[in-house]
Amino acid sequence: MSAPAAAASTPDAEVPKRRRRAFAVVVFVVVLDLLGFGIVIPILPFYVRSFVANDLFIGLLAASYSLAQFASAPYLGRLSDQYGRRPVIVISLIGGSVAWTVFGVAGALWLVFLARIVAGAAGGNIATAQAYVADITPPADRAGALGVLGAAFSVGFIIGPALGGVLASPEVLAIARDVLPAVVPVTRFSMPSFAAAVLSLAGAAVAWRYLPDPASIYEDPDAPEGGDEPDAEDASEASPPDAPAPTTPAAPSTLVSQFREALADDALRGLVVAFFLVNVAFAGVTVAFVPWLADVFGFAEPQAAAFLTYIGVLGVVVQGGLVPRVSRRIGDAKMAVVGLGILTVGAAILPFTPDVGRLAGVAVGGFAPAVVALVVLLPLIPLGNGLLSAALGALVSTSASADRQGSAFGVTQGAGSLGRTVGPPVMAGLYEFGARWSPFVAGAILLVPALVVVARRRVTAPDASS
Repeated sequence: MSAPAAAASTPDAEVPKRRRRAFAVVVFVVVLDLLGFGIVIPILPFYVRSFVANDLFIGLLAASYSLAQFASAPYLGRLSDQYGRRPVIVISLIGGSVAWTVFGVAGALWLVFLARIVAGAAGGNIATAQAYVADITPPADRAGALGVLGAAFSVGFIIGPALGGVLASPEVLAIARDVLPAVVPVTRFSMPSFAAAVLSLAGAAVAWRYLPDPASIYEDPDAPEGGDEPDAEDASEASPPDAPAPTTPAAPSTLVSQFREALADDALRGLVVAFFLVNVAFAGVTVAFVPWLADVFGFAEPQAAAFLTYIGVLGVVVQGGLVPRVSRRIGDAKMAVVGLGILTVGAAILPFTPDVGRLAGVAVGGFAPAVVALVVLLPLIPLGNGLLSAALGALVSTSASADRQGSAFGVTQGAGSLGRTVGPPVMAGLYEFGARWSPFVAGAILLVPALVVVARRRVTAPDASS
């Protein structure tokens, strides 16, 4: 929450240090949370099949998480505006820990779904973490800071699935049975789930102990209570970026009203639409990618995992290193347009990389031309997505007042979660019943109106950094 205007000022050199410490803590907490999410990814299909359920339930289980996240993100964002970022982050992480524990011991499919839904609802805290970063970061630096936060996602998705596979291996299970008490169920499904629960609980502990309230960053801890109020100049130095006026009206109280207000707001409407379309397209491309690798290239799990790791590493490089430089050079609005353009081209060309490889006829190090083309062209996806996600986050931040940051991020992340709910089953249906290239091309087509929306927003309301 924003610091009060009357907060005592801190020395100029101290505030940046506090910001850096707080930023490092919130990134670390997000990494722990997403590691837990990533750990369970490899076991999901096999867990569902262990209940003798068909593969339709795998898609429904994936959708249930995103749908719960869609419903919870605006509420968590609004609660964080009202009660503070830190308590919302801590409580949601504890909820996630409980959910993953139930997930690991569930003896029925409905319990698996219930645990997944609760975990998705707790996962809405990502919007609160984004709002926290916006609170402590000056507007000119927000795209870079949000890019680093986005890199935390990639770290979770690189390390998490690999760790989940290790925890489900026979060797680790044998050690766990020797070490753990007999009352602890040790299975290839429970061990990754328990690890996810421990990571979420550790994140809650770190946030509770080390994550400061944003307002405290700008307060002088040595100032006497009830002392004289600082003058106007000192108060402005003590306030966080974009501190709100004290008479700001209350935020909308329901999910529907928050979306209605966002869609009525000229600054936010296009961003909400863009978040939805981008996530439908990107989630659809993601769900079709591994089956496409298997069917077109004949890759098995190790090769597919290697390409997923390749994408994740590139995502870290883009969001952690390239985004701040691009943002400073061209501004957030232009960066969003560039990112969307690259992502659109990447999605459209990806299914045709074998044809590109055959036309180029270049084999490197024993790899066939089609594989070489895939290695060369695949970076368009993480490059475009990395630039776009950071830019959209920064545009959301600059489009909302300081006391509505949580609500704005909650609504846009809710739209993204809805897109991630709709995208996978639709695109999987296209892949199953249509051509293998159809989900990728459909995703590229969906990105075109998002590109138009973002480009028009830049023309009509360019951001200050442009």
